[in-house]
Amino acid sequence: MTRTAFISIVGRPNVGKSTLMNRMLGEKVAIVSSRPQTTRNRIAGILTKGEDQFVFIDTPGVHKAKTKLGEYMMKTVRSSVGSSDAVILIADAGYPAGEIEKSLIDRIRKLELPSILVLNKIDLVNREKLAQIITDYAALHEFDAVVPTCAENGKGVDEVLDEASKFLYESEWMFDEDSLTDQPERQIAAEIIREKILRTMSDEIPHGTAVVIEAFEENDDLLKIRAEIYCEKKSHKGILIGKNGETLKKICTYAREDMEAFFGIHVYLDVWVKVKERWRDDQLSLNSLGFRKEDIEN
Repeated sequence: MTRTAFISIVGRPNVGKSTLMNRMLGEKVAIVSSRPQTTRNRIAGILTKGEDQFVFIDTPGVHKAKTKLGEYMMKTVRSSVGSSDAVILIADAGYPAGEIEKSLIDRIRKLELPSILVLNKIDLVNREKLAQIITDYAALHEFDAVVPTCAENGKGVDEVLDEASKFLYESEWMFDEDSLTDQPERQIAAEIIREKILRTMSDEIPHGTAVVIEAFEENDDLLKIRAEIYCEKKSHKGILIGKNGETLKKICTYAREDMEAFFGIHVYLDVWVKVKERWRDDQLSLNSLGFRKEDIEN
């Protein structure tokens, strides 16, 4: 009998949600960056082992929304948790629970969802501090398991997977055996480009950028992709392109390397930069860029 479960991974920005999911899958599905608010949409990572299929849902980091995009991201988190069978709450092992963690615990408790507390980044914390953090969290909620991890190097990740397997129930699988994610190939390509922007650019610009794939055509041994990067200011466009186009070339080179590794085919990447002012706070712009709030379950 096959088993499955939808398990949401939630927490504050930049705490290691995407890194943890990628580690559990053994493949890179969600983009990773040291910058907060990297993930904007829910991303399903699918792991099939024997008769078991895990469907992990990577969610945006919980934060106080300041734009319509931020509101969309927070609605995505609420929807993902509400439609899950279980939750993995991931928190920084070096800090006690803050308002964000407490609000997520309240949501878990209200929905009566089984849950795992993952205390990440234990490589930066001594044993005494970790023990105190575990005690503090235990006073807040009775988790089904508490697992200290360092998702960056994989320590403790197998234990998280072992605990998550206890949430699986008998059911037909929702995805094919060889599925890795529910994201369409166009979206994967767009996210790869956005990751390279995050890793290449200065602090202000990356949060004001979005990537849209305008053309995605595979012929024999070549995948042709045309993408457009949208930014909010004309000055940002110049910075993204760089002197003699060097910055954009660097972003495209890094993106193409990752795409070829993921898709297993040579990639021709054609990228343009355009300005769409205040797109993060304009619902029509958000709709055109794929952030449609009506697509999120209430």
